[in-house]
Amino acid sequence: MVNVSVLGLGFVGLTTAVGFAKHGIKTKGFDVIQEKREIIKGGQTPFIEEGLDTALVDVLKSNDLVICDDIISCLADSDVVFLCMGTPMGDDGSADLSYIIKALSDVASCLKQMHKNPVVIIKSTVPPSSSMTVFKPHLESLGLTVGKNGDIRLCNNPEFLREGHSYSDFMEPDRVVIGSLNAEEYDDIKKIYQPFNAPIIFTTLNTAEFIKYLSNTTLSTLISYANDMSLLAESVGDINIKQAFNVLSMDKRFSGNPANITSYIYPGLGFGGYCLPKDTFALLKKGEASGYRSPILQGVLEVNKNIVTSRAKSIIRDVPKDSKILILGLSFKPNSDDVRDSRSALLIKHLQENGFKNIFAYDPVANDIFQKTYKLDNISYLSDLKAGTTDVDCCILATAWEDIKEFYKNSSFKHMYDFRFC
Repeated sequence: MVNVSVLGLGFVGLTTAVGFAKHGIKTKGFDVIQEKREIIKGGQTPFIEEGLDTALVDVLKSNDLVICDDIISCLADSDVVFLCMGTPMGDDGSADLSYIIKALSDVASCLKQMHKNPVVIIKSTVPPSSSMTVFKPHLESLGLTVGKNGDIRLCNNPEFLREGHSYSDFMEPDRVVIGSLNAEEYDDIKKIYQPFNAPIIFTTLNTAEFIKYLSNTTLSTLISYANDMSLLAESVGDINIKQAFNVLSMDKRFSGNPANITSYIYPGLGFGGYCLPKDTFALLKKGEASGYRSPILQGVLEVNKNIVTSRAKSIIRDVPKDSKILILGLSFKPNSDDVRDSRSALLIKHLQENGFKNIFAYDPVANDIFQKTYKLDNISYLSDLKAGTTDVDCCILATAWEDIKEFYKNSSFKHMYDFRFC
């Protein structure tokens, strides 16, 4: 039996406490605001969330959830503690972590009442590296050891709850992300999340914290992009904005089963080919001609231009100039022989301009057309990955063809660069 405690009973904390209790996990909750505690004890939620009020009444009656009036009672005999404090925006826009730091101090002072080596999970949204640079050092400053065999196992468990749907989102999660020191996997976390039948991804603390921000900023970017496009459309005139976005949503890449938008929202060497570069630039110019300069489209093109330079810098910094370099993939995307605006061509040009002369390249179908299109000097084109690669010093995955991914995965060259994050 794993005992759970939840500190902070706001939108995230109360949902978390009720959700675990609903699965029969003995859960205790505490909030510093007495009035809020009394409301919850009375079977009412301090905010509107569909389904949460009924579930709260159920778990209070079954005694699977107990609301405590002091933090010591809440933490007594606890195995897993969730910290669900707010992280409000400070005057300079940065996250205020003081409430979490205070809660960590409170937990540290109650360790004798808790089970040995408890898991302390920060569920609040905190900027990447907060656990490693703020919370872990704070606990260590209190004389505690942090880690698998330490006084406290510090973890991060980002929430992906939509207001208005938080209870159903918690009870039916798409995934559970757990960040821990060295991505250690803990059985007590697996036990409390096992009833939810969702994949549990253990990763590093920094990665877990980043995943939450990646999720939120992807959404905020898409919202601002939609608004940016609406302003551009208004400047052009005679565009039915509502209809345009409704038709966009019909694209199977967004709403198909399964939707394939994940192949676009993924880092790499940027976008190439014929359509995306041309059309993005053309729309930017049309907006300018109509009196509106889209900051997002401008930024999109700037990032796409700079990403190859940034990737090349890592090679230029770490790889000797006389190294034999193998570029894997020349077409702008797999399953195509289109090499227009090829990212590989830009990468090769950067390397050549910085003194790299021993460059080999391979593509399953695009070797010839790439060679004819770009006419780059001092490039050797391989027709077979099994030949000519034994003495390679640096291997760069540029286009994620299946045979290329397999070759890369099974290779162990001195310098390896997966620029498609396969």
